[in-house]
Amino acid sequence: MAVTAFAAARIRNLFAVVILSGIFSLLAAVLYVTLNAVDVAFTEAAVGAGISTLLMLATLSLTSEEEKARFNVKIIPLLIVIATGAVLIYGTFDMPAFGDPNAPAQVHVAPRYILESGKEIGVPNIVTSVLASYRGYDTFGEVVVIFTAAIGVLILLGRGHDRWRPGMRSNVISEQNEEEV
Repeated sequence: MAVTAFAAARIRNLFAVVILSGIFSLLAAVLYVTLNAVDVAFTEAAVGAGISTLLMLATLSLTSEEEKARFNVKIIPLLIVIATGAVLIYGTFDMPAFGDPNAPAQVHVAPRYILESGKEIGVPNIVTSVLASYRGYDTFGEVVVIFTAAIGVLILLGRGHDRWRPGMRSNVISEQNEEEV
């Protein structure tokens, strides 16, 4: 995943970046499967590799294929990103160790799912009851967010008769000039 992310950050061809981001999402889905989070893996594969890649390819059809090289580094946004990253890392210091049997998720949530999910949901399979009911709202929320983002992107990048891709206007104008001559 690190190699894919590094390559996506370094490449200037935006089509290759879109494909690499899809590969990154698929690798993340594989990682989630190895961590026994199959529902999160399914969502990552569908949203990250599927819908996001499709939206980025649609966006590329409206823009240019190459990123313009800019080397002006703005210091204030960089400092904000560094500060936010430091706060997020600081927030992880209170987390329980990975796989800790005394973690709140193992002591509080898991026993409730095991003992109560059959009565609360009415489905005898614990995994199905958790994924279909308890996590159902979470998945629905993710779908709503992605749908809203897709509509926002389509509105922002709307394609009307007066919209031009970068470089298209000069090509069309030169073709019109050639026809007049």
